[in-house]
Amino acid sequence: MALWDRIKESASQMQTQLVAKKNDLKSGAFRDASMAMCALVAAADGTVDPSERQRVAQLIATNEVLQNFPADDLRRRFDDNLNKLAADIAFGKVSVLQEIAKAKKKPAEARAVVQIGIVIGGADGDFDKTEQAVVREACYTLDLPPHEFDL
Repeated sequence: MALWDRIKESASQMQTQLVAKKNDLKSGAFRDASMAMCALVAAADGTVDPSERQRVAQLIATNEVLQNFPADDLRRRFDDNLNKLAADIAFGKVSVLQEIAKAKKKPAEARAVVQIGIVIGGADGDFDKTEQAVVREACYTLDLPPHEFDL
């Protein structure tokens, strides 16, 4: 199977698993951690161009699991995290990882946050090494083994 097909299949499987757990994913901690994860993946290469920001914002708005929350609230949280990363990548990353850590207490939510990162990273068909690295780092923040997600 080609790498492209594996990435698409993995992202699709993650999304299916997330939808199955949708009713369990309604906490503020999950919301905050998910938006932090989206920003972290969007800024994985150290820059965020407007088209990438828009693409991820669109994915957030249309993701079935995230529809438990108001879209404008999600967008604001995503933008706030992205702005922290854009202002100072090192300091911003610490702050964003702290947001991600909010989901640590509930393993199902922590796994869902990682799955959101994989879905967002693989949405363009290229879950590249930098995106994989930041999702792996989030796994460590959440005390989850990266190999559980093939990272």
